[in-house]
Amino acid sequence: MSSFKIPVSALIVIHTPDLQVLLMERADKVGYWQSVTGSVERLPDGTLEAPFDAAIREVAEETGLDARQYAFSDWQASNVYEIYPHWRYRYAPGVTQNTEHVFGLELPAPLPVQLAPDEHVRYAWVDWREAAKQVFSWTNVEALRMLGARHGEIL
Repeated sequence: MSSFKIPVSALIVIHTPDLQVLLMERADKVGYWQSVTGSVERLPDGTLEAPFDAAIREVAEETGLDARQYAFSDWQASNVYEIYPHWRYRYAPGVTQNTEHVFGLELPAPLPVQLAPDEHVRYAWVDWREAAKQVFSWTNVEALRMLGARHGEIL
């Protein structure tokens, strides 16, 4: 079975009702802040995990939170982006694009999270507008704009 990552992923914007957003700094790229993200995985029966299920799994793995205990939603949006060259080795030869599905997770207030130390070194809760200035990927910026728009706010 291949150990290459599947070029389909989930991005989960974790936020509070007043639009404080959880950001995490990557362990492998200092200064790269992001929302929870992760690729779908191949299941034991050979099929692919659904992006919805991958999102729930990634939230648990990266924050220790159970997304099913809060307001978790599929925003019915996705982006196709070019995989950064320094991360392409994780994918099968010739794979250069990823399709990322966007989800939201509303918590009642900023909660402490338990980071996966091999993935992230620190986290912060910041206003959604500030978050859009800090994240490194354009798809994360777009997801944060969607969050604002869903709450009648414009970036």
